[in-house]
Amino acid sequence: LAEKMENSSEIVSFVLSAFENVGELKYLYFVIILVWYVSICVANTLLILVIRVDRRLHEPMYILLCNLCVNEINASTSLYPLLLSQMFSDSHEVTVPWCFLQMCCLYTSASVELCSLAAMAYDRYISICHPLRYNVIMKAERVFLLILLVWVYSFLSFIFSFSFIFSLKFCENIIHNVYCDHQLIIRLSCSVSIQSFISDISFATVSVFIPFSLILVSYMKILRVCRKTSKENKQKAVTTCTPQIISVSNLFVGYIFYFIDFRSVVSQVLDEVHIILPMYVLIFQPMLTPFMYGFNLPKIRQSYQRFLLKRK
Repeated sequence: LAEKMENSSEIVSFVLSAFENVGELKYLYFVIILVWYVSICVANTLLILVIRVDRRLHEPMYILLCNLCVNEINASTSLYPLLLSQMFSDSHEVTVPWCFLQMCCLYTSASVELCSLAAMAYDRYISICHPLRYNVIMKAERVFLLILLVWVYSFLSFIFSFSFIFSLKFCENIIHNVYCDHQLIIRLSCSVSIQSFISDISFATVSVFIPFSLILVSYMKILRVCRKTSKENKQKAVTTCTPQIISVSNLFVGYIFYFIDFRSVVSQVLDEVHIILPMYVLIFQPMLTPFMYGFNLPKIRQSYQRFLLKRK
């Protein structure tokens, strides 16, 4: 199926070849993906509604959490509808503009995820280390400005790192995956330059290293303060920080799965495993967020109970 395209012919669409091996299992996969996607949207939307309805949750930490939930829905919507539509397609084609759009949404969402966790870590740092100045520093308008900054910063980091892909000339159009992965798209170009490597390093630095450094610094300062405070305050800090620490840890597990080529490590790896493991973050992170925060933060647990009891 994979054909070399002549340099003179213009590629107008890519073929997602991983769908060709689905066979009769496409019905099962379709149901599983649809149920999972709907569950992600419902879980995150419910958490947003609970925070919106309960005035006691109109605090900076929960507003930032809403932003994180919006991003989970955005990331999932960038992936799952395409998977569902391609499941019953005969050609498994996706036009070049749509492919670029998906790539833009996915990588912007990846950056927003870590930047949002960095903003939440900063919020916890101010709350625990400077409690008397918290209401002054984390005013509502500043929180919304911080959220806007996260999205603008993440979008610009994608444009700065990967905009060169939009002008590439492609000699092949077969993507051996179920979505538009930038690394695989670059390999289809007629000439792969050093710019590809530089763009990966640039995106990793701006969207991963810098936010992670801010998270690390915030929690180191929180840890230093907690060592000198009362047992009650320590417990409160642990309760509010645990979901964020788990989220960050899960993200890095996902990044390891994404960047490691398991076929080069283990010779016999199933095609399904080779496709699913790099998508670990996109599959599990959007569901982890509402459950981790919903079950671990007492205020949200109580609000859930009040919200659900009102509906009965």
